[in-house]
Amino acid sequence: MSEKITHSGIVDSIGGGRVMVRITQTSACASCKVAGHCNASESKEKIIDVGRHGCRGELKVGDVVMVKVSRKVAAQALLLGFGVPFVILVAVLFAVVLATSDETTGALSAIGALIPYYIALFLVRDKIRGKMSFEVEKVPA
Repeated sequence: MSEKITHSGIVDSIGGGRVMVRITQTSACASCKVAGHCNASESKEKIIDVGRHGCRGELKVGDVVMVKVSRKVAAQALLLGFGVPFVILVAVLFAVVLATSDETTGALSAIGALIPYYIALFLVRDKIRGKMSFEVEKVPA
């Protein structure tokens, strides 16, 4: 199994020490012959903010590039984005419901407990960005 996750994309913009790359994320069945007639297939365009330090070679807007990230970095991102919030949500929900026997209060408290987590995540985003970096490589024409 490869140690890198790769996506092809197009450089959308360059500026402020950042490179923005547009990738098309498709579901596993989007390439199926009947995907146009099925609701399960979908594709989304996403913009990835990549630091200049991860770029190999000179890039310009419109260049076709390959965006690479290690599986370890992808796992850390998933943990911070989904794993930790899920644990906080469930822990607060059960604690409040056990303490008050009120499910509405438990649900609202659980959702409210995520606010400080996401604020803290926002405040340390530059530190996280420094540890979780992408590599961008220009695809030869």
